[in-house]
Amino acid sequence: MIIKVINNSPHPLPAYETNGASGVDIRAWLNEPISLNSLERKLISTGLYIELPEGYEAQIRPRSGLAAKKGLSILNAPGTIDSDYRGEIKIILVNLSDCLQRIDDGERIAQMVISRYERVAWERAIELNVTDRGSGGFGHTGMN
Repeated sequence: MIIKVINNSPHPLPAYETNGASGVDIRAWLNEPISLNSLERKLISTGLYIELPEGYEAQIRPRSGLAAKKGLSILNAPGTIDSDYRGEIKIILVNLSDCLQRIDDGERIAQMVISRYERVAWERAIELNVTDRGSGGFGHTGMN
């Protein structure tokens, strides 16, 4: 699949870092480094605009290395970019560590996964088919 992309930043287009990667890395586009205090969040520009085909979405997810090394994550994860959105992709980064964290221009701050989705029609019902699980959830199978 080919996806049209406008890249207003000086950074490379999103890329898969390994042959088996499902997500492409997204880079920060900053005039100067930014700092995030503990529990602070900021909206980070990327300079990227995409045109997804109908029936596809882009999911914005945290990068595991950034989470493990700096305690940085993404709010609203996974973030969804709909096929009819044409605005700039921006990332809501949050600092979950207890230390001030710095983000530099060009730093890989998120990953984006392109996924197919199905639209559904809803049918009102007064009962649902019975399953072994039933309404059990939130740890009903135990803690181990």
